[in-house]
Amino acid sequence: MKMRIIAAVVLLPLLLIVLLLAPTIWTVVLFSAVCGIGAYELLWGTGFVRKVRPLVYTVVVAALVPVWCYMGCDATLGKAGLLVFFCLLFMEMMLSRLTLGFDKLAVSVFGGLVIPYMLSSLVRIGTAFNGRYFILIPFVVAFMSDSGAYFVGCAIGKHKMAPVISPKKSWEGFFGGLTAGVVGMIVYVVVLQFGFGFRVNYLHAAIYGLAGALAGVFGDLCFSVIKRQTGIKDYGNLIPGHGGVLDRFDSIIVVAPLIELLLHWFPVVVK
Repeated sequence: MKMRIIAAVVLLPLLLIVLLLAPTIWTVVLFSAVCGIGAYELLWGTGFVRKVRPLVYTVVVAALVPVWCYMGCDATLGKAGLLVFFCLLFMEMMLSRLTLGFDKLAVSVFGGLVIPYMLSSLVRIGTAFNGRYFILIPFVVAFMSDSGAYFVGCAIGKHKMAPVISPKKSWEGFFGGLTAGVVGMIVYVVVLQFGFGFRVNYLHAAIYGLAGALAGVFGDLCFSVIKRQTGIKDYGNLIPGHGGVLDRFDSIIVVAPLIELLLHWFPVVVK
C-alpha cells in the first residue's frame, strides 16, 4: 500500500506535465511506450507467446499505432502496416512447423493492434481541438471511480461482485465507484467552467462519469480474466505497488475510446 501511494505521488505529476504542458509529441511518445510495453506484458508476461520474433513484431506494431493515430490515421499507411504484420505473423507460423498456433497469432493481433488502437484514443483526443482540456477526462473518470471503489469496498464491502474473476471487488465498492466517477466528472467540468471559461453541459458530464465508471469496471474485469486464466498475479512489476502497464491502464483501455465517442455524440462543452 505504501509503495502504491509513493508511486502515484511521483508518477501522477509527471503524467500531468506530459499531457498538459509538454509538446503533443511527448504524449505520442509516452503512449507508444505504454502500448509497446503492454504488448510485451500480454504476450511474454502471460506466457502466451514466448517466441522472440513474433514478440518483436507485435511490440513494434503496438508502439507504432499511436504514431499512426497522431499522423491522422492515414488509410493507405494503415493498410500497408496491417498487410506487413499479417504476412510476418503467418510466416512465423509456417517456419515454426506449426508449433506456433493460430491462438498465439490471435493474441499477437490483439496485443499489437486492438489494445493499442483503443488506448490511442488518448492521442486522438489530445490532438483534437481543445484536446488538452479533454484528454484528462478518461483519467479523471477511471481514477476517481477506481479510488471510490477501493475505499468504499475496504470500508463497507461485504457482498462479493465477481468472486472468481476478482475476489476483492464488492457490490458496495462498485456503487461507490460509480458515485465517485460522476462526482469526479462534475468537479472537473466545474473547473473547466470557472477556471477556463468553458460553457459546460452538466447532464452530459454526469453521463460521462456514469458510463465511464461502468466501462472502467468492465475493463478491469476483462484483464483480470486473462490473469486468472494464465495464473499470474500481475502483468509485470514496472510500476512499484501497481504491477505492470496493463495493471494500471486496464480500465483506461476501455474508458478512453468510450469517452472519445461520447465527445462526438454528447459534447460536454457547449459551443
